[in-house]
Amino acid sequence: MEIRRDVFQAIADPTRRAILGLVVLQAMTPGAIAENFNSSRQTISKHIQILNECELLNQTQSGREIYYHFNPKKMKEIADWLEPYRKMWEGRLTAMEDLLNEMRTGKTKSKK
Repeated sequence: MEIRRDVFQAIADPTRRAILGLVVLQAMTPGAIAENFNSSRQTISKHIQILNECELLNQTQSGREIYYHFNPKKMKEIADWLEPYRKMWEGRLTAMEDLLNEMRTGKTKSKK
């Protein structure tokens, strides 16, 4: 049975988010990535595989080494999904800030 993963499942795990944080700075080999964690290399390899399947990482081969690169285009899928919620909360927080400022200055509007 093939498991279908998506970017949201991939970023749900804190280890995978940490891997993305490392690889966003520079391309890295699986061994170099694994050195940053207390987990086994097999565990980190599984996380890398999931990120690769979800296209958050791209891989290139240079000689015998495989390098993983961050794929910012795939992160746009997450940003696009979040955007309406960001706008909604930004509007709500601005309205709350305006209300608090009115209350602080004693200029609350009277209700009709």
